[in-house]
Amino acid sequence: MKILFSSCRNPHFVTITEYIESALRKEGEVLFFDDRDFVVPGRIRWDLSRINNNLIRTIDKFKPDIFLEAGGHRILPRTVKKIGERGIKTILWTIDPPRNFEPVIESAPFYDFVFCGGSEAIDILNKHNIKNIYFLPFACDPGYAYPVEVNKEEKEFYRSDVVFVGSYYPNRLEILEKITDFNLGVWGPGWDRISNNSPLKKCIRKAEGVDYKEWRKIYSSSKMALTIHYQDGKTICHQASPRVYEVLACKSFLLSDNQRDVVRLFEPRRYLDIFDNINDLREKLNYYLKSPEKRRAIAECGYREVIKKHTYIHRVKEIFNIARKGENNGKKRLL
Repeated sequence: MKILFSSCRNPHFVTITEYIESALRKEGEVLFFDDRDFVVPGRIRWDLSRINNNLIRTIDKFKPDIFLEAGGHRILPRTVKKIGERGIKTILWTIDPPRNFEPVIESAPFYDFVFCGGSEAIDILNKHNIKNIYFLPFACDPGYAYPVEVNKEEKEFYRSDVVFVGSYYPNRLEILEKITDFNLGVWGPGWDRISNNSPLKKCIRKAEGVDYKEWRKIYSSSKMALTIHYQDGKTICHQASPRVYEVLACKSFLLSDNQRDVVRLFEPRRYLDIFDNINDLREKLNYYLKSPEKRRAIAECGYREVIKKHTYIHRVKEIFNIARKGENNGKKRLL
C-alpha cells in the first residue's frame, strides 16, 4: 500500500507529524508532502495555488493508494476533488483548534473520510452536513514518550513538585500565576514575554521550545504535571492535547483542566484527575502532593491505559479499518 502523507513539520522539535508518519510507515510505503512550503511569507493566493499544483504533480508521480492530509487548511477543494478523480482514497484528519476553520469546512465535503482530533470539529462539521465524520483524538508515540531514569544532577535540574510544559497563552498565565506559592516549574516558548512584575517570573525554567528528550526528563523528575488547554474566549476547543498522552506515557501523574475530550477518554481519579477552577486546582495540588501513593497508583493506571489504547499505531489502524468498512459499503477500493 502506498500512502501520500501531507502535513507540515516544526523545524525546531518533533510533533504529531512525525508520530503519524512513523505509524504510517508500519502500514506501507509512505511519501511525505510539505503542505506549508510557502515561498512568500503571508500565504498569498498564488503561493497556495503553487503548493496545490505541486501536490497534484507529486500525486501523479508517486501514484498512491491513499492520500492522508493532517490539518486541512491549505489543501484546496479542487485539489481534493482531482485526487479523488484519480481513484485515490482521500482522508482528512483535523488536528488544530478550529481557528480560521473555513478552509477546512470548504474542503471537507470532497474527502472520502474526515477524522477529527477534537469533538468540537465534529460539532462544527455536522452543522454543515459533512458526511463520513469520525472522532479520532491524538495519541502518543511510545518511541518518543516513555519514563526515563535520570541521574542525580539531572533530577536536581529538572525536578519540580508541579510542572507545566507548553507555550505561553494568556489563559495559562492567568491560572499559573495563582499557584506560584507551590514549587512550580514552567517550560516552553513565549514565557519570556510575561511582565517582570508577574509572580510567575520566578517559576520560568526555560522560555523556549522543549524537545522530547528534555520533557521526558522533566516529567520523570517531577511529582505531577499540569495541562492547561488553549482557550482564547472565541474559539471553542474541547480536544485533549498531545501533552495529555505524552505525560501519561511517561508514567507521570497528570492534573488537567476540565476538558470535554479528556474526560471522555480518561476517567478522572482513575487515569488522571481534573480541576474545574483555581480553588479546585489548589485543593487538588495540596491533596496529591500529600498523597504520593495515590498519585503513583493513578499514574500507573494512566500509563497502562494510554499504551493499551492510545498510540498512533492504534489511530492509524482505526483510520484504515474505517476506510475498509466504507469501501465494503460501496465506496472506492482502498487497496
